[in-house]
Amino acid sequence: MPELLVEFFSEEIPARMQLRAAEDLKNLAAEHLAAAGFADLQMDSYVTPRRLVFVVHNLPIQQPDRSEEIKGPRVDAPEQALNGFMQANNLISLNDIEKREIGKGTHYFITQTTKGLKTSEVLEFIILRIFAQFTWPKSMRWGNSMQVWVRPLQQANVVFDGKVIMGSGEFYGHRFLSPRPFKANSFDQYKGELKKNYVILDQRERRDEILTQVGKLAAEQKLSLHTDDAFEKLLNEVTGLVEWPTAMLGTFEAEYLAVPQECLIATMRANQKYFPLFDDMGKLANDFIVIANVPGVNGGKEIIAGNERVLRARLSDAKFFYDQDLKTRLDSRIEKLKTIQFHEKLGTLYEKTARVADVAKKLAIALNADEKLTVRAAQLCKADLVSGMVGEFPELQGIMGRYYALADGEDAAVAEAIRDHYQPLGPTAAVPCAPVSIIVALADKLDTLNEFFRIGEKPTGSKDPYALRRAALGVIRIILENKIQLPLSQFVRPDVLEFIKDRLQVVLRDQNITLENIQSAMSNILDNVYLIAKAAKDSDKFWKTAAGIKLGAIRKRALNILEAEERKDKVQYNGIIKVNLLVEDVEKLLAAELNIAAEKLIKAFGERNHSAAEQILIQLEPFLDRFFEQVMVNASETGIRVNRLNLLSKIRSLFQQFSNFSQLEG
Repeated sequence: MPELLVEFFSEEIPARMQLRAAEDLKNLAAEHLAAAGFADLQMDSYVTPRRLVFVVHNLPIQQPDRSEEIKGPRVDAPEQALNGFMQANNLISLNDIEKREIGKGTHYFITQTTKGLKTSEVLEFIILRIFAQFTWPKSMRWGNSMQVWVRPLQQANVVFDGKVIMGSGEFYGHRFLSPRPFKANSFDQYKGELKKNYVILDQRERRDEILTQVGKLAAEQKLSLHTDDAFEKLLNEVTGLVEWPTAMLGTFEAEYLAVPQECLIATMRANQKYFPLFDDMGKLANDFIVIANVPGVNGGKEIIAGNERVLRARLSDAKFFYDQDLKTRLDSRIEKLKTIQFHEKLGTLYEKTARVADVAKKLAIALNADEKLTVRAAQLCKADLVSGMVGEFPELQGIMGRYYALADGEDAAVAEAIRDHYQPLGPTAAVPCAPVSIIVALADKLDTLNEFFRIGEKPTGSKDPYALRRAALGVIRIILENKIQLPLSQFVRPDVLEFIKDRLQVVLRDQNITLENIQSAMSNILDNVYLIAKAAKDSDKFWKTAAGIKLGAIRKRALNILEAEERKDKVQYNGIIKVNLLVEDVEKLLAAELNIAAEKLIKAFGERNHSAAEQILIQLEPFLDRFFEQVMVNASETGIRVNRLNLLSKIRSLFQQFSNFSQLEG
């Protein structure tokens, strides 16, 4: 089947926009081709720094014929209505019209068929529409042209069924290594010729090639790459900067390793797009890898030397910032936080820090942590924001605070808390685990939630400009992963507590905990996130066992009967059972066993043994089962009926008591 190849060739496309652009182009092309009648197409899109491409592998040679049904007037409408319908649609005979009953009447219908055009005749219009409607995060015009594109567009080529239908039909390879044009009449030929001309078209192939080359270079030096999230981000960015990647090894003076390695790594990655290398102890080496867009001569010696020279200047700046920052104590920077506004309605960072310290003090008391160290860490946690290094590299906030605190002789727990109080930075990132770090991280997030809710800046729909959902999720993860039992109502507003519980419900649902078990836990436990989660998980686990499923069916049966009779009688039965009104042996036996089970549950609570509590209910199951098999609850005699409903009420009470067993830490 014929193939369509479209290339938009321009000046360099920013790396951060490339992958989204390739996907958007593919989707927009599919949309317009579908609107023209072309369906079930096999499409791919590609992007390099200088070209945005899509290919359709199975585009028919001709547009399909299209049939359209047109509804006319009702059959019993005036004659002039029918005549007008026929004239408007160029009809001569009533034989061309169908009668069809729809809704409340019978209408005239006609079917018109439009013959499809040759695909080559409609493609120019489609491509121009795609180009006109394509959007970039930022676009520009150039010269006297009215065209809009991310960077000046040099040409667009469209090849269909081996023929050029738009553009010159001349394609270009690498800007420096192969500036002469070439021709191609198929996608495979185009891709192959690009590679001959030093362009790897497929961004995934370029990415893999870079990964292979840097891995090989690192191994040759007996060094390694840290393949963390920052590495992946850098790899994707570098993939968008080159069309013919060539990895080269550079070095820098070992004296710069005296600067905290996070600073050097940030400099290499953010400013220079270099890959830092590490020894087998995880310490930064004074080697790095640069990805050039050309192989260079003599092994790229001049390219390496130039990059080493630029990096040296960058590292000198980093060392300067670090050395200068060390001349000022961290606590002396607190006053400067008065010059930085946190939010127009919430004051400065100085005021924010004071609030965090107050919350941290209360948390330290509640959690039996070191109050003095906790308050000290909270007071210092934002101070590095006014340092030179963090001013240059904001992503080092907290990290540099730790170094400066240690240099000032602060307690190690204080320094660690300064670094960790921003954590977790994402849904899978590590959470603080040291007591002081935990408290300062919680205090910072709880203050943020309380204050933004206080001024009415709550998340709405998909909008969350102050990342309050992330803050709530951070609170939840810190509490759950550290098994912290904390009455949150003592530290947050009621609306913040409900917001956190809503987030907790999402977290637990993502773990496949049933909504019923979550809501049951939340109704029994008001403000303890850890206990709510534990109760929901333990309950969910139990009710999914064979014994739990059987008991659940019995519980449901009891509750359905009881609630129906309470609605009918307009009364809530209280569980007070009169022994003299127990008639059947099975109900006498069940009443006795319920009393025993209630006492045993109290003992299980006291021993914090929830597995024992499970067994207590499991042992009740045969007595419950026989009761419902042999006893009619709604007896004709009123006293017996009420007594049996009170028996069901006691069963309900026992199950509710059991639902609380997971509050224990057993």
